Amino acid sequence: MTSRVAAAIEAAHAQGRGAFVGYLPLGFPDIATSIEAAVVLAENGADIIELGPPYSDPVMDGLVIQEATQAALAAGFRLRHLFPAIKEIASRVDVPVVVMTYWNPVFQYGVDRYADDLLAAGGAGLITPDITPDAAAEWIAASERTGLDRIFLAAPTSSDERLELVVQNSTGFVYTVSTMGITGERAELDAAARTLVARLRERGVEHAAVGIGISNAEQVSGVLEYADGAIVGTALVRALRDGGLEELGRTARALADGTRR
Repeated sequence: MTSRVAAAIEAAHAQGRGAFVGYLPLGFPDIATSIEAAVVLAENGADIIELGPPYSDPVMDGLVIQEATQAALAAGFRLRHLFPAIKEIASRVDVPVVVMTYWNPVFQYGVDRYADDLLAAGGAGLITPDITPDAAAEWIAASERTGLDRIFLAAPTSSDERLELVVQNSTGFVYTVSTMGITGERAELDAAARTLVARLRERGVEHAAVGIGISNAEQVSGVLEYADGAIVGTALVRALRDGGLEELGRTARALADGTRR
């Protein structure tokens, strides 16, 4: 089956640029606004939308995203709101929507049921930060059955054997962690990201997108010197928090400008 995520990256490459992947937590500041925010991202240069359903124990998230997801949970977001929201977003934009989710909600919901409902809503796949391919047999089978993309993470500390496993089992792209730690803005991106992408290339990765710590157009441009996509989250969440949809649109446009090679 054709990967919608890979197709979006290749379409960006055909235009002489890298791909811009924009992350937002679903339900922040409320469900309706978060749906509009995803649409604003797509309308202002995002090639792929990454949605994060709020989770009560966000071990990978930095302070800005943690505060946003906690606010969404306090406002009443529940997993049952996820698929209707994706359905509305997917009906309004021609940009693949992937869900970045911790594994426990998928497991509790039922892996096959989750995959079927995500596909029916128009979603394109999952990013699963806390499960590795060797522990994800049920999800791999469900994604192969449905054609959903499965995006695993690679970190600078990953062994060669682990990278091999990630490359063999990921579709769409490999989420390449720029530096060890939680999400958030950093003044300088860790040079380990460049080395990690090179290691993934040696193992035949088709698409590698770098995330964690990318916060401005200059950093997007720098990452796209060696990677296929740049993933931005905290800067977008802060823009939405501080300036609403209008500021989010301005920030997205500025980041998208950094994708020009």
